[in-house]
Amino acid sequence: SWYTMERLWEQDTFDQVEARKEVQVLQSQKDRLGAVNLDAVKELDDEEGQFSTLEQEVGDLKEARRSLMEALRKLEAESKLLFENTFHEARKNFQDIFRKLFQGGKADMFLSNMEDLLEAGIEIVAQPPGKQLQSINLLSGGERPLTAVAILFALFKVRPSPFCILDEVDAALDETNVERFLRVLRDFTHDTQFCIVTHHKRTMADCQVLYGITMQRRGVSSRIAVSLQEV
Repeated sequence: SWYTMERLWEQDTFDQVEARKEVQVLQSQKDRLGAVNLDAVKELDDEEGQFSTLEQEVGDLKEARRSLMEALRKLEAESKLLFENTFHEARKNFQDIFRKLFQGGKADMFLSNMEDLLEAGIEIVAQPPGKQLQSINLLSGGERPLTAVAILFALFKVRPSPFCILDEVDAALDETNVERFLRVLRDFTHDTQFCIVTHHKRTMADCQVLYGITMQRRGVSSRIAVSLQEV
């Protein structure tokens, strides 16, 4: 087959000036295109392959994000349920232990924001015998640490462990309140072994074994252990 170019310049309607302008425009467009890239087809294939890979990765990320959001929703729902159950149990324990520590009175704890349990604050009110119900911050210097002890044991009772360390929890208690603290502590010693860091003589006397540090010679510390049952 022979292909021949149409001889437009031989036609009567051919406008040489307009044709020259069109040539200049087309030449300018060709110059802007630059040199012909012979690897364009291969590069297109490579780019399409990369695009397909990235598209697949984006799909995987969206699916992973959906799975994570679903897991977060489930965790939040379970956390709220567990927190609510734990809080109600600790609240009941606190009321019982407070009455035992103070030999009467009443106390309560409640959430400040029931709409968002995980972000809610906890308000604590107490009424020792002979006093009005008030915030724990308004209690006297002796009542406040004893109320804190009640909260401590109330939380511990929710999920007790076989071993527990109490560090100076009786430091702010007077003789009478230490007796109350020890009375409640004895209720937990059946299932839990307590190691108590204390400087209070009454608490030491109620322990089974004492471990201490003494300095019989100046500058030389030594550990001593005494079994009060043997003594």
